[in-house]
Amino acid sequence: MKKVERINTIMRYINNRAQFTISEIMQEFDISRSTAVRDIKEIETMGMPLVAEVGRDGGYYVMSNSVLPNVQFTDTEIKALFIAFMATRNQQLPYLKSRQSLAEKLLGLLSENQQDDLVLLNQILLFEGTNPNNPDLLDLSDLPHPILEKLIRILLIDSYLLITLKEEREIKSFPIFLLHLYREKSLWFIEGFDLNEEKRRIFPVDNLTNVEPYPTKNRVSKKKILEKLKNQQEVFNVVIELGPKAITQFKKYHPLKAAISYTNPYQTTAILKTFIHVNNSEELTELTNWLLFLGKDIKVMEVPEEVLEEWRERVCLFDI
Repeated sequence: MKKVERINTIMRYINNRAQFTISEIMQEFDISRSTAVRDIKEIETMGMPLVAEVGRDGGYYVMSNSVLPNVQFTDTEIKALFIAFMATRNQQLPYLKSRQSLAEKLLGLLSENQQDDLVLLNQILLFEGTNPNNPDLLDLSDLPHPILEKLIRILLIDSYLLITLKEEREIKSFPIFLLHLYREKSLWFIEGFDLNEEKRRIFPVDNLTNVEPYPTKNRVSKKKILEKLKNQQEVFNVVIELGPKAITQFKKYHPLKAAISYTNPYQTTAILKTFIHVNNSEELTELTNWLLFLGKDIKVMEVPEEVLEEWRERVCLFDI
């Protein structure tokens, strides 16, 4: 790592910690003590307000309520940021306006040569959802659900929510404890604990019409919710061993409730465990499609007969 890049990285490392020692800097960045001391002195010279603490357990900390120096980005970091912007266009992500203004600010800080590099990358690299006839770097045209940003703002403060959804021409409200907000197959979903029915449920964000904090007096404690979820945990009825090719496919896409655990330190084999409701035809078909997506590098250890029957039918169709 070059000196300028290392010092920038150390500055970010320091900013994220209340306190640090020279030994921690040495270990984190694999540098000698003398190099660590020189880097710290150079960072102090740049204006970062560091305060040294003497004594056996002494170290450094950043003086509070002080102006920190501007964060500087390397060429590689700038390219990484903009490639991330390009790769997530048209993905219905929240905070679109903030992301676009961030891109514009970063562009304004760059030299002409750096801007030329980004323009060239934008012409060469195409990602899913990119229009090749108009690959404008700042054309971040995805439009997330209008409630999504409001939902995120509230859940950052409070996980107890009263959500209102439109279901089959009816408007229904559900008090929930939010467990996860996730995106699958280009759609956003809420995984929450229904406080009325006392069970885990999935709600599509596209159906949301309103969200607000749930009144405190009607809440169940988080500890009780987690205990109920633990008692309701379904027994796995699908257990499959994955080889390296199947693991690669798993990383590309997997349902939320599917989990793998690696069986060797090189992470080339793993065990997949999940549960399927065999009476749910849609879920059955989805799981079968996904198992076919994983490919032939799998070994079935346990699976319901209904899944095998669906699997055989799909394989026969492919053979035809």
